[in-house]
Amino acid sequence: MHKILVIGIGAGSPDYMTVQAIDALNRVDVFFMPDKGAEKAALRHVREQILERFIQGRGYEEVGVEIPQRRPAGDDYRGAVDDWHAALTANYDLLFDRHLVDDKIGGFLVWGDPMLYDSTLRILGNLDVEVEVIPGITAVQVLAARHGIAINRIGEPVLLTTGRKAKAGLPDGVDSVVMLDGEQAFAHVDGDYDIFWGAYLGMKDEILVSGRLADVKDEIERKRAEARAAHGWIMDTYLLRQRT
Repeated sequence: MHKILVIGIGAGSPDYMTVQAIDALNRVDVFFMPDKGAEKAALRHVREQILERFIQGRGYEEVGVEIPQRRPAGDDYRGAVDDWHAALTANYDLLFDRHLVDDKIGGFLVWGDPMLYDSTLRILGNLDVEVEVIPGITAVQVLAARHGIAINRIGEPVLLTTGRKAKAGLPDGVDSVVMLDGEQAFAHVDGDYDIFWGAYLGMKDEILVSGRLADVKDEIERKRAEARAAHGWIMDTYLLRQRT
């Protein structure tokens, strides 16, 4: 049975690497590196910087993993994701048999933490492999730290959700952290909110904006569009806090 380490590498800065994660890096023989095209080349570069900085005195192999495009979801989001995961599962199975010979240990470097809006664990769960998970610093933690706030109010819940869900409407009386928002759902949310927004969290190109949503949403849309045009990609997240 192949052994796979799924290592959370934090939200963008190599300084977010935990001691446990660094120790795990030094146990891996083959790192499987996702290839999402030129627009995400910067993310692979950060992964490679992490390997160069923290692996001490041992050789390792990097294997590119071609990530297929997910078909348009339409009204069948779950079906589109299931088909995408099936294609990735078959790809991983072949790569493991080809590269993890002689008891070599494989590794995946997962942005943030593997438990939060990442598919790696679900895909590996479809395979007959032994998985060890090393947690990482999430964008949610970095967002709160960079804005100098607690993510929840005293005794109150926080909803972690997606842009697709947020655009359909947020529950009354619950503050919400929105991730994976490619459609800028914050611009369509009804209600009186403060927003704490961050892009490229922990990276040199980090952008932060906060304030009353009605007052700053145009600024966020503008900065987001400019950054995406400049870099070819963007990762951002934000907290919407209902005003009282």
